[in-house]
Amino acid sequence: MTTRGVLYVHSAPRALCPHVEWAIAGVLGTRVGLDWTRQPAAPGTWRSEFSWQGQASIASKLASALRGWQLLRFEVTAEPSANAEGERYSCTPELGIFHAVTGIHGDIMIPEDRLRAALVRSQRGESDLESDVAKLLGKPWDDELETFRHAGEGAPVRWLHQVV
Repeated sequence: MTTRGVLYVHSAPRALCPHVEWAIAGVLGTRVGLDWTRQPAAPGTWRSEFSWQGQASIASKLASALRGWQLLRFEVTAEPSANAEGERYSCTPELGIFHAVTGIHGDIMIPEDRLRAALVRSQRGESDLESDVAKLLGKPWDDELETFRHAGEGAPVRWLHQVV
């Protein structure tokens, strides 16, 4: 049961870069050397991408190995395979880690029990349904990471603001 995926390190302080490589190597069982480039969206930080192929569990192992490191922003994706759904992990220092199951077209698949729980909280007045669904879809993580996703070396940084 193998799949493919990508680890996107959106921003890491220079001192943390070798530790990221060691963590990846620990998961994969082989030496890893990433090509690091400056991250213009957060001066003083670096970014890299790493494509991997292997067991579907690698995505969760990579996310677990990297979670909790302050100042590290990353995402790990795994494509769906014949025997496993796809996955997406997003992590920011402020929000922590987000996990979603993804379908064959990349859509986030929310389990019905999580939707029902959001409805119940909303009906009880404990939360706002719209914000609960946004969290289930990973919107806060997407909002924070979007600038870092598109801020490659030499690319202009676009700060987008919603006008109401």
